[in-house]
Amino acid sequence: MTDIFHEVEEDLRREQAKRLWTRFGPYVLLAAVLIVVAVGGWRGWQYWREQQAAAEGDRFVAALNLANENKHDEAIQALDAIAATGSGGYPVLASFRAASELAATKKTDDAVKAFDAIAAKSDTPALLKAMARLRAALLVVDTADLAAMQARVGDLAAVGGPWRHSARELLGMTAWRVGDLEAARGYFQSIADDPETPQSMQSRTQLMLDLIRSKIGAAPAPAKS
Repeated sequence: MTDIFHEVEEDLRREQAKRLWTRFGPYVLLAAVLIVVAVGGWRGWQYWREQQAAAEGDRFVAALNLANENKHDEAIQALDAIAATGSGGYPVLASFRAASELAATKKTDDAVKAFDAIAAKSDTPALLKAMARLRAALLVVDTADLAAMQARVGDLAAVGGPWRHSARELLGMTAWRVGDLEAARGYFQSIADDPETPQSMQSRTQLMLDLIRSKIGAAPAPAKS
């Protein structure tokens, strides 16, 4: 008797499975096919991205090799091409290196414009924006007046800023060059008083403070409250 019940139960299960498969089988197959296609497409896209990144990297390295071989004009052309048509982070890196190549070949005005353009682009990473501004300021430190230098990097000299040391030194050097020795002393003193100032810059700063002291005397003592 038990065997009969088992057989009936198995028949019911088979019939139910048959009906379910008839009803939903095509959808199950379609879903399986879509999953396979999606996985294949994703893997294909990943492979394409990897190939693109490798190709961009090869182009960038080739441009750097031209620069290392002192083929600066060719290097700049190659870097400009990457900046115009490249993908990922390579365009901004290529723009930065192209500007550096212009500076290396004494095309100072063009280099300053190139660094300013990098800093002005909204999609340039903040780190590179600041570096581009400092590079441009360094190129004009011998010609810009103090107001122009303050406009370029004054905000970077703020207390706590990651670039404050370099910005203050550029401002101090500009103030020294234009004869504003009190302003120069203020900038260099802020560098000397900063416990996080690199040692190499501390040495240069003390030299500048000594030079300023030799010309206009010691800084006035703070007023007593």
